[in-house]
Amino acid sequence: MSTSSTPWSQRFETGLHPVIADFNASIGFDMALLEYDLSGSQAHAKMLAQVGIISADEGQQLVDGLEKIRHEYRQGSFTPGVDEEDVHFAVERRLTELLGPLGKKLHTGRSRNDQVGTDTRLYLRSQIHSLRTLLKDFQRALLAHATDHVETLIPGYTHLQRAQPLSLAHHLLAYVDMAQRDYERLGDVAKRVNTCPLGAGALAGTTLPIDRQYTADQLGFERIYSNSLDAVSDRDFAIEFTGAASLIMVHLSRLAEEVIFWASEEFRFVTLTDSCSTGSSIMPQKKNPDVPELVRGKTGRVFGHLQGLLTMMKGLPLAYNKDLQEDKEALFDTVNTVHGCLQAMTILLHQGLEFRPQRLAVAVASDFSNATDVADYLTTKGVPFRDAYNLVGTVVKTSLAAGKLLKDLTLEEWQAIHPAFEGDIYDAIAPRQVVAARNSLGGTGFNQVRQALTQAQKLVESDG
Repeated sequence: MSTSSTPWSQRFETGLHPVIADFNASIGFDMALLEYDLSGSQAHAKMLAQVGIISADEGQQLVDGLEKIRHEYRQGSFTPGVDEEDVHFAVERRLTELLGPLGKKLHTGRSRNDQVGTDTRLYLRSQIHSLRTLLKDFQRALLAHATDHVETLIPGYTHLQRAQPLSLAHHLLAYVDMAQRDYERLGDVAKRVNTCPLGAGALAGTTLPIDRQYTADQLGFERIYSNSLDAVSDRDFAIEFTGAASLIMVHLSRLAEEVIFWASEEFRFVTLTDSCSTGSSIMPQKKNPDVPELVRGKTGRVFGHLQGLLTMMKGLPLAYNKDLQEDKEALFDTVNTVHGCLQAMTILLHQGLEFRPQRLAVAVASDFSNATDVADYLTTKGVPFRDAYNLVGTVVKTSLAAGKLLKDLTLEEWQAIHPAFEGDIYDAIAPRQVVAARNSLGGTGFNQVRQALTQAQKLVESDG
């Protein structure tokens, strides 16, 4: 590799060893930044002309040349290789081929350090917008099922043991709320992503009379970094984004885990459609929940990227270090993974699964998840709750021994337990009444769920 092809100075007498050149290059993955690099460079060229460092005609030629490279890239004719080292040098070299010596003026007043920081923020700002749109789509898919299943009952669990019956809509709305926090969290991250480092130079600014606010305004940044050292070395925004992305994956993975359970023969709460499941290569009866399993599996790689970024940053002195090149693959893969998982889970909800209300109704009617309601019943009759709680625990134990459910006890058996029991005990412990009665704010009672559903629909269709 000759020195004439490198983006650094003639201080070096020999080129890089081919293996080191390949090891050093980021062009294999940072082409994802190309269009953002072009936009950032166009803004920089306009600024150079605006402040008189180059002429207006030169500025326009640079802008037009960069736009031609964008066209070549989209047409597939601009495909730089490892000898370019990175996307920034690839663009500058091609611009010089197009414009001659003028192309070499583009890098006036900036460094690759502030340039790559700008590109990365422009990329992530765009991707956050896309992910927030996907989160809204995911919420809408959940809301579609919730709307259809306000009065469909599903067993509720704690410790993966039957606890109390729920409205299925209430269960699904919990994930809508999780996704809303994800949406808002990404919006908060975007505020810090939207800070412009361009003009910070390598680490100390520049002697040239640049206008940092002009370029920031051209690129739609809300603010500029006030410290040049921080501008080129800050990757908090990448870590913060990956943390927010990790929480999105946590929520998707929790839902994925439940779908896997629900689709099993032991639960049979949902049926998987052919469009989102596969079969076995040896067992013809199988229908596998591939989508939720892959989402559950891919969650770990996003967690890994978060840990990797934190570890990369924790020992770096100011300002820029080559270690920071390692943020790109982690960031790009995190974006792509979350993007794919959100799309896949949304399609799964829309087209890939169908709830089985009759099976769910059988499930909630065949356990002791109404035991708490027996204790609540006695409480309304004046029995202290702790006494009622202990009394019902004994009733459950003896009913299990007898192979009976609470609904199967006769009135005489109930009154033998406590004289406060009357004929209305059967209505009080019927699954639908058990759910309907939980009408406290945020509870699973049907009236509460309908209100929550209305509020969620309004929130999802807003920018809140």
